Amino acid sequence: MDVFILDTSVFTNPEIYRTFEEDQKGAIENFIHLALNSNAEFYMPTSIYDEMRKIVDIGDLWAEFEMVVRIRSPRRFKLSIPADFLYEFINEVRYRINKGLRIAEEHTREASSCEDVGKLISKLREKYREALRQGIIDSKEDVDVLLLAYELDGILVSADEGLRTWADKIGIKLIDPKNFRNILESLIKHKSF
Repeated sequence: MDVFILDTSVFTNPEIYRTFEEDQKGAIENFIHLALNSNAEFYMPTSIYDEMRKIVDIGDLWAEFEMVVRIRSPRRFKLSIPADFLYEFINEVRYRINKGLRIAEEHTREASSCEDVGKLISKLREKYREALRQGIIDSKEDVDVLLLAYELDGILVSADEGLRTWADKIGIKLIDPKNFRNILESLIKHKSF
């Protein structure tokens, strides 16, 4: 039986949820219908579920969602992850911090000749954010999804590139989230044989 670990992006990223339905609520309804008939298991960490409930308004569909998706945190105190993962993560964070410092220095030099400081600050924030956050796990919610997928040997479904990159580094199975609906439909077809 396939076990899917779901990230918020499946239901909040328009590029992904529109593979199920044009509007967000309809997409979640279609997901629930497909999930109920797929003979697969679906999990979402509590932190991701809480985050999703703040972002998405599906009214009374939450009960049906919880019928299909098991809300559960990873067993953090019982999990062991490879030490090499931690070393690589620390090296990546250090590299990004140094890159962020270089960006800040560059923009500080520009400030002396800049007429529009607000525009310069916006540019600095964008480049700094990109340098430090893009392509890396950068929240406890990301870590929860990663650890739950690792613990359950599940298939990660996420559009978050940082999460996907680091999941791949520790051998977590991944699917392209744009194919998720087609995969669920295929599981339904194979179930009926």
